[in-house]
Amino acid sequence: MTAPALTPPLIPADPNVHAQFVQWFREVAPYVHAFRGKTFVVAFGGELVQAGALSVLIQDLSLLSALGVRLVLVHGSRPQVNEQLRLKGIDFQFDRGLHITDAAALECAKEAAGEIRLDIEAAFSQGLPNTPMSHAHIRVVSGNFITARPVGVIDGIDYRHTGLVRKVDAEALQFVINHGSIALLSPLGFSPTGEAFNLAMEELATSVAVALRAEKLIFLTDAPSILDPEGNVDTELARDDADALVATGDIDAGTTVVLRHASRAVKLGVARAHLIPFDMDGGVLLEIFTHDGVGTMVVEDLLDDLRPATIDDVGAIVQLIEPLETDGTLVRRGRGSIERDVEKFSVAEHDGVIFGCVALYPYPAEKMAEMACLTVNSQWQGTGEGDKLLRHVESRARAVGITRLFVLTTRTAHWFIKRGFVPASVSDLPKDKQSHYDRNRNSQVFIKRLS
Repeated sequence: MTAPALTPPLIPADPNVHAQFVQWFREVAPYVHAFRGKTFVVAFGGELVQAGALSVLIQDLSLLSALGVRLVLVHGSRPQVNEQLRLKGIDFQFDRGLHITDAAALECAKEAAGEIRLDIEAAFSQGLPNTPMSHAHIRVVSGNFITARPVGVIDGIDYRHTGLVRKVDAEALQFVINHGSIALLSPLGFSPTGEAFNLAMEELATSVAVALRAEKLIFLTDAPSILDPEGNVDTELARDDADALVATGDIDAGTTVVLRHASRAVKLGVARAHLIPFDMDGGVLLEIFTHDGVGTMVVEDLLDDLRPATIDDVGAIVQLIEPLETDGTLVRRGRGSIERDVEKFSVAEHDGVIFGCVALYPYPAEKMAEMACLTVNSQWQGTGEGDKLLRHVESRARAVGITRLFVLTTRTAHWFIKRGFVPASVSDLPKDKQSHYDRNRNSQVFIKRLS
């Protein structure tokens, strides 16, 4: 049997477009390596389905699955349940928060969950040519993975069939996702006595992510984005800051609910929790494969980390500086030189990906130090990361008694001048550096006095 022909993506015959495509593909590679084999729990409400955004989301999730990400999907069904209630003439509507689920409402919840589950399974069964689902063969597995208990009576009110998660069958879910299938969970749980309970999607997703020790819990939400004081999307929140924001009451009810569960997930061991607007095309991919993302990520501590390099970082450092060595911007050092001097390097890391580096070579007798190899991956350039590396080096230098910092450059003089460096001559360098100065490169010398 002949294998079906693959149609390559249509890319305009423009060398610039080709270069951009190749550059982007290479830049996302570290994320692909980092997340292969990791577990993501992706949660979304029935509002996403109602808005007609399911098919596009499924295409993006199928791509993640193809890249080796293990997926558990948790869907909600509130608008669909409300529509069932309306059609049956029941004068009650669910909104966010705790509500009584009587027998009639529970039947509506079952019907809505079954309808959405079938829609999701159908969407994953697509295989149209020239679409992201072409040649995809994805199995979706649902089941009784969730044991629930009743909320019970609170302040004299019996919440009937409204439930809470009692136990997640993590072993069974792991079996499903470890064998290449996607697990799909509806907002229903079952008791050992055979009763069904209506669950909140947010609580269910959080419980599952914690039980599976997921790398990411992703909420696709219709709630407004969380903004920083300048009015931009706040792309990263430490858990304590997320809790403080919830406590202020300054955000809407929908965001409050999701942010509270995101914080709880991180507190209980989930590495990252994300809030992404579901109406943004490709939002999941943009959040995962770009530096800042498009939503808000909740973490235990902020992820941007400037730290001393270790021997394990040498490969990443070489990868960063090799292009600049090739075009003559940096002096060639070679892997052996970097390994020997690795303790002089610092690296900038975000979510496990090293995107910048810098080295400090001290000359204690003259209380001077050379800053070298200041490099930031092109994807992060223009975001202030170079300035952070510079401040970090200045702090390191001051800590060891350095009063003057110097650089040798052939192409970036203006960048250093704008940051307080002034032109100098080779004779102003430490004696040992003068003897090793490469006059063939004719590098410009700049010095900054550290206050």
